[in-house]
Amino acid sequence: MKFHLPVYLHSANYAKEFQEINDYRASYRLNLQCRDAICEAINAHYQNDRLNEAAAREVVEQFGYERTMVVLANTVHKKDWDRRFSPDNRKWADTIPCPCDMLGERGKRFLVDKVHPGLVDLFITQFRRNYEREHKPSVKAALKETAAQTSAAPKLHKRKEPER
Repeated sequence: MKFHLPVYLHSANYAKEFQEINDYRASYRLNLQCRDAICEAINAHYQNDRLNEAAAREVVEQFGYERTMVVLANTVHKKDWDRRFSPDNRKWADTIPCPCDMLGERGKRFLVDKVHPGLVDLFITQFRRNYEREHKPSVKAALKETAAQTSAAPKLHKRKEPER
């Protein structure tokens, strides 16, 4: 799996104070590039009234799940008046913490707004489906983990009561 620079969660002032301004700037630039890549992927993969699954995969390969998730959630938060986002995607966006530089008016810089919101909603649904598929633990792994925990647990023996 490709390494992706983590999303910088703190403000520019915090980054300056703790000498992390280069990390802040790199993350900021990547957020903007991710926003643009989402628009490009939607434009490239929307044909015949259908958004190809490759759209979300392309963006995730380039920017990772975390950054893509943050940019998409920020878009839904900033467009809370727009009912073209599904209730499920709205609920999902509410669970995603956004970095400090996306709070307030500054967050408008990271909006995915060069494509129709209905298509962004389709993209978010694809993204979430891919994320859940990739991060959902398999049944086999869960059974192995349960078996390992069971065998590692100390066995309790019943104490014999003295005869009277």
